[in-house]
Amino acid sequence: MLKLLKRKKSPLPSEIGRIPSLSATTYQGIELLVELVKLVRPSKPGNIEEAEAKFQKLLLEMDENSSFLFSIRKALLSRFINSNIMPALTESGIVSSRGFIQELAGKLKHKIIPSLQSPDDFLYVINRVFYLRTDYVWVQGISSDLWKKFFEILGIEINLSEAGIIAQLQRSLLIMSYRISNLGLEKEITDRFSDATNAQFPFIEQCRLITLYMEKGEGKLASGESRAILDDASESLYNCLQTIEWARQQRLDHGTSLAQTFVLLRLEQLIERMFIVIDVLNNDNAFDSDRFVHYFQTIVRNEKRKNSLGEFLSSNLGLLAYQIAEHKGKKGEKYISASRGDYWNLFTSSMGGGLIISVVTIIKTLLSTLHLPLFWQGMSYGSNYALGFVAMDQTHTTLATKQPAYTAAAIAATLDSQKLEGRPDLHNLAITVARTARSQIASFAGNLLVVFPVTYLLALLYKLASGHSIVSGESAARMLEEQHPWHSPALLYACFTGFFLFLSGIIAGYVENHIIYGMITERLRNHPVLQFTMSKKRLEKLVNLVRNNGGAIAGSISLGFFLGFAGPLGKITGLPFDIRHITISAGNTAIGFFGLDHQVTPAYLFTIIFGVLLIGFLNFLVSFTLAFIVAVKSRGIRLRDYPEFIGILIGYFRKYPKDFIRPPQIEITSWQLQKGKSRK
Repeated sequence: MLKLLKRKKSPLPSEIGRIPSLSATTYQGIELLVELVKLVRPSKPGNIEEAEAKFQKLLLEMDENSSFLFSIRKALLSRFINSNIMPALTESGIVSSRGFIQELAGKLKHKIIPSLQSPDDFLYVINRVFYLRTDYVWVQGISSDLWKKFFEILGIEINLSEAGIIAQLQRSLLIMSYRISNLGLEKEITDRFSDATNAQFPFIEQCRLITLYMEKGEGKLASGESRAILDDASESLYNCLQTIEWARQQRLDHGTSLAQTFVLLRLEQLIERMFIVIDVLNNDNAFDSDRFVHYFQTIVRNEKRKNSLGEFLSSNLGLLAYQIAEHKGKKGEKYISASRGDYWNLFTSSMGGGLIISVVTIIKTLLSTLHLPLFWQGMSYGSNYALGFVAMDQTHTTLATKQPAYTAAAIAATLDSQKLEGRPDLHNLAITVARTARSQIASFAGNLLVVFPVTYLLALLYKLASGHSIVSGESAARMLEEQHPWHSPALLYACFTGFFLFLSGIIAGYVENHIIYGMITERLRNHPVLQFTMSKKRLEKLVNLVRNNGGAIAGSISLGFFLGFAGPLGKITGLPFDIRHITISAGNTAIGFFGLDHQVTPAYLFTIIFGVLLIGFLNFLVSFTLAFIVAVKSRGIRLRDYPEFIGILIGYFRKYPKDFIRPPQIEITSWQLQKGKSRK
């Protein structure tokens, strides 16, 4: 089945210590493999250096001890011959065809009660040998060169002569080929092409070629004509990958969906797996050892992480997250001031937002005096907030705390839109961070400079009109105490608010993406009822509203009801759960201060104001951090790969600290910052 090849010894450094050898007389079959892995497994999963050192000792022992090497060969070959390898090829590490929700539910069930595997299943062997949940960490961490050396010392050439194994490989190839052709015909693929026939062709062609190969070469290794057929099938598979990549590139113009993301991911996994099988079956003595080692490491990871919800959600939601972040990033660009004109426009826009929040805060306080049932209290609060946020969207005014969810995506976009020889332009990123910082300061300042005095003035006007304060006595004192950073859970509630701000940004991006992907505007324009009940002018206004503001309105409404229901939900459940939003807290501080007839010590008032600023900082920090993590991860970027960025940012701040507060007359360029040059 597997040919054992001779090789010259290439001993590892002599300073590496020896390990106790194992023999087939002590351990049989799978037990020997279990003990072998124990010799390499590090004391801690993440200690790759220890794992590699142990692995090198093992390689040295195998190289010098022929009986030890023979025992390992015998154990591996016996398990391989007597195992069913089809599940490992067609299922392990490949998302199921059941769909996103069904697959998620399946993983939840198997997390509680793991699925049953037959002892003759090769995946059973993998799970038995690598039995610790964290084994994949060091298996993937060990250098690929060491793994290749391991298989080289074993002398195993992946070149088959066993009819049963060949049959399993061929059936696996055929199964995956059929699955790829079916997925390639799904509307998630074909609908994105003007010529669906061209999109479908490579998926159908590879299936035709694999079927032809089975007719000519079933039960035996490829040679002559059948090898040429497999080469043509490989070319068709590469064309399939190009189609998949093209479909992904259309996500900005056409949007994406969970269904499309799921189909593209499954297709890509099946194609990569087919390449491995074809590489073995074509019998051309040009085996891709790198691909084989990668598959080995991947299959161990897949089996150890197959029921991981985080892994599943991360891999399937990546493209959708990218699309959501991309839409937010484009909107976030308007919240990042590059010039002084943009800076002051943002400041004045924030003042307008502060005016609306003042009115919203007064109305919310009046609603609290009605003592409604908790559900209707949440509905009334949520409707009030939602109307206020939508009013800000329609008047093009700004709420400072809604910016981070958008600006974080815009910052992350600079990592893959500005490249220097394949690397992100970290100096350009530092400049973008400075622009974002001063823009956020301008927005907070614009909101707060209006909210406190205007809310105070509205409370005064209400008293002059009605003859009594909106709140007074204990109610007014409680409004102040609820903003106190030490006497109340205000800072914890501020973090909850930051999460809601982030979540509303995700919803806004998702809805905007769905409007594009689902072609909602075109469907509205051609709706049979709307066409005959609305004038063309009004219908076009509706279409433009949905196209230009649908995502923002959805985000504003969701944020409003998140904030409105938080307090009542905390009372219903008895949990410490509520929200603290910087502008609303500033308005509540003004109302409480007025309600107490200014009978507040300066020190106490200063502490409350400081608490409001801390609330704003946490609103920003939580929302920005979560949005930035999503935006960066969706682009496949790992910031830990660029530790020098912190030094670049600190150096920029030391040289030009004012750039982080207000825009300079002449903006520094990425090139000037990189070369350490001053502004002209």
